[in-house]
Amino acid sequence: MSRTERLLDLLQILRRHRAPVTGSVLASDLNISIRTLYRDIATLQGQGAEIEGEPGLGYVLKPGFMLPPLMFSIDELEALIVGAGWVGKQTDDPRLSRAAGNALSKIGAVLPADLRAEIDTGTLYVTARRPLPVQIDPSLLRDAIRKELKLRIGYRDEGGQTTERVIWPFVIGFFEQHRVVGAWCELRTDYRHFRIDRIATAAATGERAPRRRLVMLKEWREKRDIPPPAKT
Repeated sequence: MSRTERLLDLLQILRRHRAPVTGSVLASDLNISIRTLYRDIATLQGQGAEIEGEPGLGYVLKPGFMLPPLMFSIDELEALIVGAGWVGKQTDDPRLSRAAGNALSKIGAVLPADLRAEIDTGTLYVTARRPLPVQIDPSLLRDAIRKELKLRIGYRDEGGQTTERVIWPFVIGFFEQHRVVGAWCELRTDYRHFRIDRIATAAATGERAPRRRLVMLKEWREKRDIPPPAKT
């Protein structure tokens, strides 16, 4: 392992821990001596990483420190290319598609030449089945989730009947041909899933949802027996 790779691994380990981690634990994880660890931490601090702590007490990386894209491994970069390519093929949310392309362009602008070639040559190609057409702007759902706002929607069932609902959206599931928004439904007084292609109308109410998004997400997972995402 090169020193650059070791420094990157050290940052990744610190990122996974919110509480201080002792130097001995970090050195053991990296299979290096404690003296080498202290030198690596000093190097990262000199490069701008806000690592707080001292020998004997432990170290913690302050939130907000971003790794420069040039430190992506080839596998990480290919994962980003595939993910951004898949999102870019989803024509039912133009804002999200444009954002995926813009993000990849920004990463490519600061990559070393050899890694930038992985983006430019297009050796990884993503095809996606066109999702079912939608009648609303899906970005409205994403904005409501981020801001924890209620939405008023007109929702069509399988028979074509439309009912008006007030929902508290908290999650969007992406499937091959359709998208589903998970929400608390005031009409049913329970958690419901709504296919986005069946939402005929959607409008923000300007009201905040009475419960926080993370609380609803936790309750929904427990009720539906859905495991939380794996930690990386």
